[in-house]
Amino acid sequence: MSNLLSKLQPWWKLTVVSVALALVGVLVVLAFAWPAARIGPRDLPVGVVGAGPAAQHVVAGLTHSEPGGFSVHRYASVASARAAIEHRAIYGAFAVSPGGVTVLQASAASPTVAQLLSAVGQQLAVHLTASTQAGPATQVTSVDVAAISASDPRGLVLGSAPLPLTIFGVLAAVAIMVVARFRPAWRQLIALLVVSAVGGVGGYLTFQGFLGALPGQPAATWASLSLTILAVSAPAAGLIALLGPAGLGIGVVLQVVVGNAFSAATSAPQLLPAPVGQIGQWLPAGAGGSLLRNAAYFHGNDAVGHLIVLIVWSALGLVAVVASQRLPSRLASGAAISH
Repeated sequence: MSNLLSKLQPWWKLTVVSVALALVGVLVVLAFAWPAARIGPRDLPVGVVGAGPAAQHVVAGLTHSEPGGFSVHRYASVASARAAIEHRAIYGAFAVSPGGVTVLQASAASPTVAQLLSAVGQQLAVHLTASTQAGPATQVTSVDVAAISASDPRGLVLGSAPLPLTIFGVLAAVAIMVVARFRPAWRQLIALLVVSAVGGVGGYLTFQGFLGALPGQPAATWASLSLTILAVSAPAAGLIALLGPAGLGIGVVLQVVVGNAFSAATSAPQLLPAPVGQIGQWLPAGAGGSLLRNAAYFHGNDAVGHLIVLIVWSALGLVAVVASQRLPSRLASGAAISH
């Protein structure tokens, strides 16, 4: 591409560069703005407690208020619904009693979803009041089963965590592969592991020590931060080693732009348009953000899938770094940025 541009006249070169950068800018804006503009429940797992007529009214209300918006699970008791929330099987639940509607929510799982469930609870109360005709208005009570830290009441710190972790991971790869130029491959691997572990310490001291957004489970939280950094830095280092400048560009687009835009860290995967929410959980930013949330607030429940994603990305990156050292010299010469 650079050879082609060098043959063009200056004005043609400026035109090509300007149009190309404008298209890139449009794609970046769309990557972040489109999912955010289309937020809404899509098969969001919630619970309904009980099996009587009132519970049936709640199920019907959920179905009619947001067709396809909720995946409803039935629970025999409030205790079983609370346990399901704590184990990340559902985001919240609705329990109907003679005293009214109780909305069980978890702001730590997603403040956005918690607000949504509170609003739905109000709608269900109106629906139930109308169904009883002359009966008294149904009261609504909200119970936060897993409350987010008082130091981060809106979840802004926790929701923003994947972006700085991703940027740090890419910068770590550049520092190791380009600036410090560690050689051979085994030194690069050690450097990636050490920098990720130390970066996890720095992240924990910032997010929890200074901002108070990650209460509980310090070791698991540090491990989540470190693994997220490694899952970003190792693939970025591998791409740099294999492809040079082009690899760095691919890593930035994949990890920083797509990964963070689709991560759902500030909402929930089930609130983003399909298949954006699922794709985001297959990338380090989304998986890392979910793992961090589960480690800090839910005792590591529902962590296996996210761990697998991060470990796979880390392993692929480390293998790529080693494989690049074994490429024929004529192929490896294309990765001038890292050699």
